[in-house]
Amino acid sequence: MKDFDLDRFRYDGSQPFKIKKAPTKVDDLYADKDDYESRRSEQAAEIDSWQEKMYAHNHYGLVVVFQALDAAGKDGTIQHVFTGTNPTGVRVYSFKRPTEQELDHDWLWRSWRELPERGTIGIFNRSYYEEVLVTKVHPEILTEIQRLPESETKDLDKLFKNRYEGIRDVEKFLHHNGFVTLKFYLHVSKDEQADRLIARIEDAEKNWKFDEGDVKERGYWDEYQQAYEEAINETATQHAPWFVIPADDKKNMRLLVGRIIIEELKKLPIKEPKPDKKRFEELQKLIPVIRGQ
Repeated sequence: MKDFDLDRFRYDGSQPFKIKKAPTKVDDLYADKDDYESRRSEQAAEIDSWQEKMYAHNHYGLVVVFQALDAAGKDGTIQHVFTGTNPTGVRVYSFKRPTEQELDHDWLWRSWRELPERGTIGIFNRSYYEEVLVTKVHPEILTEIQRLPESETKDLDKLFKNRYEGIRDVEKFLHHNGFVTLKFYLHVSKDEQADRLIARIEDAEKNWKFDEGDVKERGYWDEYQQAYEEAINETATQHAPWFVIPADDKKNMRLLVGRIIIEELKKLPIKEPKPDKKRFEELQKLIPVIRGQ
């Protein structure tokens, strides 16, 4: 990939995030389709290598959160960025509308139980952030669907303040226990989203991707933009930064996400196991045993 300032997309609380100033497009990071595939493949192999090192070291884990509006490309990004990574070291969780069982628990429960083990990568396709995004746009979810005490829903501003604090506390807790949290907001423009939704309608083979509810939610575009801006500003920290990725070009988006993950993994003080001469000599004794079996 050409030299690119990845910090341009990083928000760690040291500067305010203004969603209207965040780009949805950047110059191409690849020359053509073949160059893109080559770069993507190299990144996938590198992520696989780092996951293997992380597993062998067994002190760290990685949580990768993807948030975006409909049709921004979360599924495709996850597929392309992590294709080639050992499947035993990666878990993907897609969080949809809460089930009855999930509604009977606190709002962090369903995400908390899916956190990865040390040495592995947990990928959240949507996440606990829905609890300060979709609920912010549709507060009736809090007052009519979620089983919250009335005392908590009387002051929604206070409720969201408490939820932001809860998120910061959880991500701080994870950090202190060796789990890195990387949060990606795939930032697509309103025009590009329209083109992608229409393409799903016009292509019969893509109709299965289309959800009529996406059109309804698109009507709340400005409200979602505001909710994302506030959520990012409230929860961007040094140890759990947000990366706001231009999403109008899917190939650029995937290359940026892949490179950021690699660079963040490089920052971990991961040590590869050193050869143990004594153990090596002991294992040699097993070779004739194996051959004789």
